[in-house]
Amino acid sequence: MIPKVYVNRTLNLKRIKFLGLDMDHTLIRYRTPEFERLSHLYMKEKLVRRGYPEIVRGLEFHEDLAIRGLVIDKTRGNVLKLNRHSAIRASYHGLKSIDFKTQQKTYKSTYIDLADADYLAVDTAFSLSLAILFMQIVELKEGNSGLAFPEFAVIADDVLDVLDEAHRDGSLKEAVKVDLDRYVIKDPSVVAGLEKFKKHGKKIFIVTNSDYTYTKLLLDYAIDPFLKDHKSWLEVFEVVITSAQKPRYFYDNLKYLKVNPGDGTMVNYYDRLGPGVYQGGSANSFTKDFHVMGDEILYIGDHIYGDILRLKKDCGWRTAMVIEELSREVGQNHLAEPLNVDIDCHMRTKEPLEEELTVLMTQKSETGHGVDEKRIEELQHQISEIDGQISLLIRQQQNMYNHYWGQLMRSGNEESYFAHQVDRFACVYMAKLGDLLELSPRTYFRAPRRPLAHELAHELAHEGTV
Repeated sequence: MIPKVYVNRTLNLKRIKFLGLDMDHTLIRYRTPEFERLSHLYMKEKLVRRGYPEIVRGLEFHEDLAIRGLVIDKTRGNVLKLNRHSAIRASYHGLKSIDFKTQQKTYKSTYIDLADADYLAVDTAFSLSLAILFMQIVELKEGNSGLAFPEFAVIADDVLDVLDEAHRDGSLKEAVKVDLDRYVIKDPSVVAGLEKFKKHGKKIFIVTNSDYTYTKLLLDYAIDPFLKDHKSWLEVFEVVITSAQKPRYFYDNLKYLKVNPGDGTMVNYYDRLGPGVYQGGSANSFTKDFHVMGDEILYIGDHIYGDILRLKKDCGWRTAMVIEELSREVGQNHLAEPLNVDIDCHMRTKEPLEEELTVLMTQKSETGHGVDEKRIEELQHQISEIDGQISLLIRQQQNMYNHYWGQLMRSGNEESYFAHQVDRFACVYMAKLGDLLELSPRTYFRAPRRPLAHELAHELAHEGTV
C-alpha cells in the first residue's frame, strides 16, 4: 500500500491517549481557492475604503501567484522563496521575476532572518490571498506612477491588517455561513475515523482560534450528519476549546471560560478542566488537569507556526501537520520523474568535464605554462551548452508544479524552507486528516534511516564502481 502519512520521527499511536485537532483546514476542510478568492475580494474592498486607488478593486484573483512558505520583504516590495538554510532561491517584485544578478546585488549573500520585522512569512492557507494581493499592488504601484500608493512596507502592513480585520469583524465568516456548500468540504470518512479512534479509547479534543458560534456552525454542518455511534459532536469530542489564541495557548497561562453549548453564554471557570466546551485557556493547564504527559498527546494542525512549531518547542506534544497541497505535489512528482532522470543524465555528463576543467585551471594557476588553452575553451563551451539544456529542463519541471514558484517542498535540489520546518517540527505529515484516521489507532510509524552527507557520498561512489 502506498503510504499517505509521511514520517519524520517515530510515533507509536498505541501510546497516544489524547488526539488534538485544529479545526479550520484540518478537521474542517475548505475549498481553498474559493475561500481565498473571497478573502481577496474583501481585502480589496477594505483597502479602497481606506483610500487606496479605485484600480485596486478591479484586480482579479490568480491562485497560482503564491504558495505557502514564501516570505514577503516588506521594505523592498519583494516576495521570496527560501531554501532550508534561509537563502533566497527565487524572488519576484510585483509580477516580475527578479534575475539572479539583481537578486545578488540586492541581497548580497546574506541569509534571511525571519525574526526580522521587515519580513513576513506566508505560512498558512489563509495567507495566500495576502501574498497574491501584495504582489498585485506592488505591480500597480510600479506601473502607475501617477497614482497615490504608499511605500511597500505600508502596503504589506495594510494588506495584513485588512485580512485580519476580515476575520475579526466576521465578514468572511458571514459569507461562508450563507453558502457553506461553496466553501466547506464534507468528508464522511473523517467522521467515521473519529468514531473508530473513540472505540479504541482515544480521547479527542479540538483547539481552535475560531469563536464558539462559528465552531458550532461548522461542526453541525460537517460532523453531525455522518455520525453513527453518537448523537452529536458534543459526544465525540472530550473537550472543545474555542478562541484559543494560538500560538499563545501553547506558551501562556490564560484562564478558561466555560461555554454553555446551548446558547453560547460563558462564565469564568476556576475548577479542574473536564469534558465540555471552553474558551481560551492554556496547554499547560490542559495537561495538568487531565494528568497526561506531553508525549501522550498528538496534536494535528495545518499552521507551521501557530499549530506545530511553538507547540513542539513549548509543550513537547507529538505533532502532525496537514499539508493539503501535498496530494497534488506527490502526483506531479511521479509525472516529473522522466524530466528528473534527464536532468540527472545531463549532470553526470557535465561532472567529468568540470573535473577535467578544474585540473587544467589548477595546473594553469600553479605552473603558468604547458596548458592546453584550446581544450579549456572546448570544455567551457561544452559545460555552457549542457547548463543551457539543464536550465530548460528545470523550467519545464517547475511548470509542472507552479509556474511562478515550482515545488512547495523543494527549491531546486534542496528542501524549501517550508519543508525544512515541517521536517524539524512535525513528527508526521499528510495531505489531509482522513489519511491518518483511515489507519489503525495502533499504527506504529517508523522513521526511515537518513544517510548523512558523507555516507551518501561513499554510497554513490560505490555505485559508480559497480
